[in-house]
Amino acid sequence: MKSKFKNIFSRFSKISIMGAALFAGVSCEGILEEDVVSNIGNDYLNTPAGLNDGLHAAYSSFRAWYGTERGNNFTVFGTDTYTNGADGGFKFMNFYTSDFDSQNAHVREIWDQFYQGINTANAVIDRAPEVEGLSAEIKARRVAEAKFIRAHHYFILVQLFGPIDLQLSESVVPSNEVSRAPVADVYAAIINDLQAAIPDLENVGQSSDYGRATRATAEHLLGRVYLTKGTSEAAENDDFANAEPLLQSVIDNYGFSLLDNFGDVHAFGNEVNNEVVFAVQYGRNQLTNGGGNNSHVFFLMEYDVQPGMRRDTQNGRPFKRYMPTDYTYNVIYADRENDSRYENSFKHVYYSNNPGTFNTTFDDSKDQVTFAAGDTAIFVPGYEMSMEERAQKPYQVLVPSAYTERLFATMKKHMDPGRVDLTQFEGGRDYIAFRLADTYLLLAEAQLKQDKITEATENINVVRRRAAFPGREDQMEITPAEMDMEMIIEERARELLGEQQRWLDLKRWGVLVERVTAHNSKAIGIEDYHVLRPIPQNQIDRAEGNEASFPQNPGY
Repeated sequence: MKSKFKNIFSRFSKISIMGAALFAGVSCEGILEEDVVSNIGNDYLNTPAGLNDGLHAAYSSFRAWYGTERGNNFTVFGTDTYTNGADGGFKFMNFYTSDFDSQNAHVREIWDQFYQGINTANAVIDRAPEVEGLSAEIKARRVAEAKFIRAHHYFILVQLFGPIDLQLSESVVPSNEVSRAPVADVYAAIINDLQAAIPDLENVGQSSDYGRATRATAEHLLGRVYLTKGTSEAAENDDFANAEPLLQSVIDNYGFSLLDNFGDVHAFGNEVNNEVVFAVQYGRNQLTNGGGNNSHVFFLMEYDVQPGMRRDTQNGRPFKRYMPTDYTYNVIYADRENDSRYENSFKHVYYSNNPGTFNTTFDDSKDQVTFAAGDTAIFVPGYEMSMEERAQKPYQVLVPSAYTERLFATMKKHMDPGRVDLTQFEGGRDYIAFRLADTYLLLAEAQLKQDKITEATENINVVRRRAAFPGREDQMEITPAEMDMEMIIEERARELLGEQQRWLDLKRWGVLVERVTAHNSKAIGIEDYHVLRPIPQNQIDRAEGNEASFPQNPGY
């Protein structure tokens, strides 16, 4: 059950530290002084309980990426769909200025934490054959899960950094003999892991032990790997053809289904649903939740100092980090008559939780507003309501011409009213990493790349029909003549906004610099070399030969 898998996280910390120490020569600065580490693990990992806990520790490394500030900054910031809001110390990742360099905390953290997860997965893979007391089937399944985790982490790393160190066996002693393996070698290792894992993973869509990787999870990932590889320097002629049957299998063979209402996909309390192919597990127990799913804070506007409002758990803790671009508001979500995704992705109404009479702050159609508890205090219509119409409303109306880095229409997908208090940062919602609508869109892209226009059109239309307001399904369908890469680019933005996909998508399509330049006016420093992130300086420093053997990416 889901709760069982989450509760096992209480044993993650010791195993995770062990993985970090064993890989210290490549991954973790200063960890060699942690004397407690070597006392925990070697014998324990050779037991059934130890092997399982080692695997759980490897799973916990997904939390370094999904639902974190670094994961969102790497994927949401500096794109065509999101720019920076008022606050935060990492705006330079949106600006693409020289402050984004090899000393960046995020590149160091994701590098170190993913390599810790990789080494823990390596330990599970290498030691499993000698573990007694587990059936051959369960042992093979646990190894397959570890290979899925290792493949996932290398896939993220190779997209971010290009050539990287490729470690496919457990590092039992620290070593500084490292090198940057060619991108083609990294993709070969990723594909080998997933191909080996798929037959031994649980042959279902969602595991009965919810949160574990299944055959469907690995097929989705491998389909995306092939699709991404097909536009990389490692591309081969059959990459798109290889992606297609894997993604089709996820759709056909495991009982997944699109929810009838797009708004239900990310509805609070509905994180476990028939559309979820893989979710990263979080929870409400602060002892086992790590740093928590923090996405709930980053996308919100400064509602809490406005007339009639104060901060509460229902409306969230507004960090004001990510502000949608004009392109997102006016192009991606231009159709609001037929397409429900603008309405279901953004928050439109704030109800007063601080009653009284106040001077207005942003709505110049009136001088004062008076609220009782529960009255509408702020309405965000998403269009330029006239001053005359606004003047008739007993509340403030925030129109697009009044948007600022503090006040803007904010995405609600990740909001977490289940936090224990209004300041809590460590959210408890699971993070949906792979979902079926994404599978359909990836499949359409693979088919388009093979000139299978009719098939690609139908798969796009499956997603678009679900997104339609009731009775508007026919108006949402596109024709084969409209099926092109621009449709893919825009449709993925409409469907997957704010879901840690966009930067990786733009890079895969080879349009990152072009589209960011066109649609994100604050990304003043973006250049061609920004399609790769900087190698963390501490990694270069600890490599034997330093930059001569482990060179920095160009431009940094």
